[in-house]
Amino acid sequence: MNRPNIVLIMTDQQRADWTAASGFPLDTMPFLDGLMETGVRFRRAYTTSPLCVPARISLLTGRYPSAHRVRQNSAARHVLRGPDLVDVLRDAGYALHLAGKTHFHREAADFDTFAAPYWHDRGPDSSATPDQERFERWLTKLDHSVAHEPTPFPVECQFPYRIVDGAIGAIDRTPADRPFFTWLSFPEPHNPYQVPEPYFSMFDPEEMPERLAGPEGAARKGGMYTWLRELTEEKRPGYDAEWRRYRANYCGMLRLIDDQLRRFFAHLRATGRDADTLVFFVADHGDYTGDYGLQRKGAGMAECLTRIPFAATGPGVRAAVDAEAFVSLADLLPTICDALGAGIPAGVQGRSLWPLLTGKPYPAGEFASAYAELGFGGLSYHPGERPPLHFPYEGRTFDELNTVTQSGTTVMLRRGRWKLLLNERGAGELYDLDADPAELDDRYDDPALADVRAALTTELALWMIRVRDDLPEAAYTLKQAPHNWRSAGSELNA
Repeated sequence: MNRPNIVLIMTDQQRADWTAASGFPLDTMPFLDGLMETGVRFRRAYTTSPLCVPARISLLTGRYPSAHRVRQNSAARHVLRGPDLVDVLRDAGYALHLAGKTHFHREAADFDTFAAPYWHDRGPDSSATPDQERFERWLTKLDHSVAHEPTPFPVECQFPYRIVDGAIGAIDRTPADRPFFTWLSFPEPHNPYQVPEPYFSMFDPEEMPERLAGPEGAARKGGMYTWLRELTEEKRPGYDAEWRRYRANYCGMLRLIDDQLRRFFAHLRATGRDADTLVFFVADHGDYTGDYGLQRKGAGMAECLTRIPFAATGPGVRAAVDAEAFVSLADLLPTICDALGAGIPAGVQGRSLWPLLTGKPYPAGEFASAYAELGFGGLSYHPGERPPLHFPYEGRTFDELNTVTQSGTTVMLRRGRWKLLLNERGAGELYDLDADPAELDDRYDDPALADVRAALTTELALWMIRVRDDLPEAAYTLKQAPHNWRSAGSELNA
């Protein structure tokens, strides 16, 4: 079995379209863009669910939220799974290192080293210096908002710096003859939106690109968008006026992460540990960054939340920009299994991307669409309702992921230029993203698109069958397709 080292870079709440290599007008992550020039960059990658814990558990298990059963951030302990990424790599003899944010079902004892957990306003209790402790208290007071002045603490206090320190120390302690899996799990560029100099001044708020839509977009979309917009305005009147500063801080956070990645890989090269290393880069989900007059995430399944960065480079991986294949965060586990020559565990629903990464033939139909889910169940609340939340309606503090915004169940299909949404009440949405990237012109009931809607609905139904759970295993023998591909009758691409 080939056992390359594996480095998994994961950011939290990073939009797919905010680096120069993805077409963004500002150069936010030059090192990472350069690193991935030697590999494959997917332009149509999607999360399984646009919130942290369900998405991260999908990454680890290769299963969609309706199968692993974790559909809200507070439910990680209820995961239903077979062997996951940690099990596969442990069985293959890897040293397992985690540095950064967790927000999933695994714990410290599951890794050889555990420089974690980092949250969004605090790091591991045992490792902080007095300056870092003061920085964390300052972050807590910021209350997940947008800083209007540079952070008054040096870069060494920032979590990406400390996370890279932890990862470097772990690798240095790993025997040279043992392959390692190192997960760099950055809590940024998730809120609170703050950076020290030089990053605070690196991107001018007045040079931020215009939004797809402002608050009028939330009003037009209605539903949860309206509810969340009104809640945020009630708690922080006039907050949307800071959207340019918010975007500038977000860009600065990306560059700060990028500089720490540069430091990490420079250390790998200096110690000769980079020669046989596969590198994957993903995010769990995106961020509004001011679109619809909203911050963070929470309402709906807009592209800014569901589309994610996804790239890979390393031994055997070709250099390409793949703008056609629809891929998912759930595909990472089976891809690593394929790369190692390990079997894909029962219950995994993702599809191996290894042939796509290495330039081997694959069925185009297998990657012609993507599927995602949102909601913890029950019926969705209406915009006028105010049920009890896990935070008070009074005051500035709020969580955009809450009883209202996460209620009900919505499923999403992406294919070609089209996006179809359907919820538990039978309400649908249909968008032509080529003509309407802001998703404001709902054409679900357009008679001219009746055939398109019917075809997409059929494909959505096929996806919902596909993500029916194969677990638990019992007396019968499961027939599993190579690479976990289920597309039949599709022509192979060269």
